[in-house]
Amino acid sequence: MRNVHIIGVPLDLGGGRRGVDMGPSAVRIAGLGERLAALGFRVRDEGNVITPTQETVHAGDPHQRYVREIADVCTSLYEKSLAALESNGLPLVLGGDHSLAAGSVSATATYARRQGKPVGLLWIDAHGDMNTPATTLSGNVHGMPLAALLGPEPAALSAIGGFSPKVSPANTVLLGVRNLDDREKTLVPRLGRPCLYDEGHRPPGHRHHRRAGDRLRERRQPQAFTYRSTSMCAIRLIAPGVGTPVKGGLDYREAHMVMEIIADSSLLLALDIVEVNPVLDIQNATAILGANWRSPPSARRLFS
Repeated sequence: MRNVHIIGVPLDLGGGRRGVDMGPSAVRIAGLGERLAALGFRVRDEGNVITPTQETVHAGDPHQRYVREIADVCTSLYEKSLAALESNGLPLVLGGDHSLAAGSVSATATYARRQGKPVGLLWIDAHGDMNTPATTLSGNVHGMPLAALLGPEPAALSAIGGFSPKVSPANTVLLGVRNLDDREKTLVPRLGRPCLYDEGHRPPGHRHHRRAGDRLRERRQPQAFTYRSTSMCAIRLIAPGVGTPVKGGLDYREAHMVMEIIADSSLLLALDIVEVNPVLDIQNATAILGANWRSPPSARRLFS
C-alpha cells in the first residue's frame, strides 16, 4: 500500500473569480486526511506549495494573465509530486484553480517516462481547458492547462519537465465536459474520439461513464499509469462552491460510479481535486463532497 501525499496548492491566479485559494484548507477541514487514515492508509500532509496572491504580483500579458507566476507554482508542485511518486507515494493535490494541473500531470508524465511506461489522463471537468493565449477570450490561465499538456502553448506551462507533449491526445479522456469554447469544439474531435459526457445528450444507462472505463482499458499497455484531474465544476448543484459553475453535470451517484470505474481499472497513479471555492459554498458542502465522494471499497482499490 502506497503512502498518500496530500499537497495543497492555494492558487487563484488562473481564474477571474477569487476564493479558490482557500480550497485546500476547506477540503482538509472536511476531514480528507482523517478519512483516509481511518481506512488504513498512511497519510503524509506535505503542507502547501508557496503561492503569491494577486495583490503582490503584476498580471503581465493580458492573454495569459500571471502565467509566469503560475508556472513557478506549477514547477514547485511538479517537484513535490515527482518526489512523492519516486518514493512510491500517491500525490493527492488539493487546489486551487485548475491551472495547477500543468505541474501535477507533468510530474506523473515524467515519472511514467522514466519507467518507460505510457501515461493516460482522465480529465473530469465542465470545461475543456484547451485554450491558448492566441484563442482565449478571458486571458485566464485556468482555461489553458490541458492545452499545455497536449501541446506547446502556453509555453511557460508546456516547458515544465523539459519535454512536450506530456500526454498523447489518444490517451486523453474527457468526462463531464459541457461548456466548450469555439476553438475547443474544433480540437475535441481530434483527441482520438475522447469520451464526453454532455448534459444535453446523456445516453441511457450513462454509457459515457462505462466508455471512459473501457477507453482506459483499451489504451492500457503493460503497467500503464492513469492520472485523474477532477474539477469540482464537473459536479452538479450538490457542489455549489465552485468558481465557474455550469448547469448540469455528474450527480452524487454518478460521481461514485466514476470512482468505481477508475478503481476497477487498477491504473490510478495520482489525482487532483481542484476549483473548490469556500467563498461561494454553503456550509463547506463542496469540500465535504470532495473529501467524501469515494466509498470505502473503491477508496481502498484507488490508493492500494
